[in-house]
Amino acid sequence: MVGNMNNIKVSVVVPVFNNAEYIGTALDSIISQDFDAFEIIVVDDGSSDNSLELITDKLKGIDIPNTIIHQENQGVSAARNKGIEASNGDYLVFVDGDDYISPNHLSSLYNGETDFSLTQLVKKEGDTVSNPHIFSQNCISTKEFIEMELKMQIPFNFVQLMYKSDIIKGNSIKFSSDFVYGEDTYFALIALSYGEKIAISNEATYYYIQHQKSAIRTSEFRRFEIVTAFEQLADFYKKQGWDDLSDLIITSRIPKAIFGNMNYFFYNSYDVDEVIDKMKELDLFTKLSKFEGDNKFKLKIRLFLLNPKIYYKMWKRLKNSID
Repeated sequence: MVGNMNNIKVSVVVPVFNNAEYIGTALDSIISQDFDAFEIIVVDDGSSDNSLELITDKLKGIDIPNTIIHQENQGVSAARNKGIEASNGDYLVFVDGDDYISPNHLSSLYNGETDFSLTQLVKKEGDTVSNPHIFSQNCISTKEFIEMELKMQIPFNFVQLMYKSDIIKGNSIKFSSDFVYGEDTYFALIALSYGEKIAISNEATYYYIQHQKSAIRTSEFRRFEIVTAFEQLADFYKKQGWDDLSDLIITSRIPKAIFGNMNYFFYNSYDVDEVIDKMKELDLFTKLSKFEGDNKFKLKIRLFLLNPKIYYKMWKRLKNSID
């Protein structure tokens, strides 16, 4: 642990696993913040490249309080949880080891009053940068925000938020290692349910880097794990007495997540029989059939459930005509 640990307003938690190519840029962007009174906590999750060496060199001699934790590889959820445990700030912010933030990220987020605050994220692939989402209000209730996310009316990534530490630690909220996909959204949507307000800035301050990677075949089916994450979230909301949000997950968010990931597999030329077999194995056909809402989307689901193979052929023809 390095630096003066008094009066830390924000803890920035950075999980790292084999991010040697990107970690220097990520840490430079954090070190360059136009904000005082924050600490950097880097958790190296058993990297086999020279990430740890680069982290140590980068943080050596800086006047920002920082902690470097090295652990055996346990996954990103365990790394983030370790960072939360080690944090001293009033608020928590997460930055992934292959992303970066603009110099005003923390100052745009911090107000010291609301339970949460949010800035906008842009996706960067090569020289292409996506357009940030623009909110019409500068403050929103957490429940209204959760509802918008569950209806998929807004793009959302958990790294956009600044979280009040007392809410996270006081309610023992942790990232789940049970699933690889959806664990971060699950964490955010649980945390938000314990708060009141989210301050919103339309500044685009978080750069989410999309890499040119080929899809990893077998493990990519784990994308369907997001369904498990949302089912657990639906159970949690029901226990909180939020039956409306619980129902919204079952009748909208889960079917949309299934369909979205199914299309991801189709776009990436997965074997259609393998996709359908996996969906049957996970009982995703039943879960798709529970969709209520937009008639156009309901028709797509109905056509798919009627005959998945014919739907796929129609989808392919339409895709090729668009391409």
